[in-house]
Amino acid sequence: MATVNLARALRGRRMTRRMVQLVIGLWLYGATMALLVESGLGLDPWDVFHEGLTHHLPLTFGQVVILVGAVLLLLWVPLRQRPGIGTVLNVVLIGIAVDVTLALLPTPDTLGVQVGFLLVGVVGNGIAGALYIGADLGTGPRDGLWTGIVRRTGRSVRLVRTSLEVTVLVVGFVLGGTVGVGTVLYALAIGPVVQLFLPLTQVRRPERPGASAPGPEPVNDVSR
Repeated sequence: MATVNLARALRGRRMTRRMVQLVIGLWLYGATMALLVESGLGLDPWDVFHEGLTHHLPLTFGQVVILVGAVLLLLWVPLRQRPGIGTVLNVVLIGIAVDVTLALLPTPDTLGVQVGFLLVGVVGNGIAGALYIGADLGTGPRDGLWTGIVRRTGRSVRLVRTSLEVTVLVVGFVLGGTVGVGTVLYALAIGPVVQLFLPLTQVRRPERPGASAPGPEPVNDVSR
């Protein structure tokens, strides 16, 4: 009985840590997105799309992020994707964090400050991604879309994900979203940054009786 109670207590503490890590990661993700927006030097494909929509809808950047996330969740239904608590919080918290941070940030008045915003935004975004990916509490709505399409169609991850991101990038650019050096830097750097920090943030499964040393939990290849 004592062993069972200890296991439950450990699971409870682990879930608490995962939830805290998830919330911190999502908020930081939104805050660093705001830095990239304010840098004016280019955004990742989905945020080019989000920014483009702000030019045509009476919504803030964060409200567009929330709206797009909610619409994408509806597209999960025919794909038979199941959201987790992390998926739901992803839709809401990132958008709120973007708007709050944009309201607090000064507008850069020199190229040096713009570059600083860009670099901190990219690295911080990677750290934030590692935090909430490591919590393993649900795929983000955007990545859940391509993983669902891959599962349902049998197409390669590379083909499906690249096709989606090129599509939203082109549409976002046509709508007025910012494409620039930051877009290229983000594409090249975000994967390595997440990979660097993920081993430090990934929650590990509890060791089971008779099992070998615990390995890391499975990680969804998620971003948003």
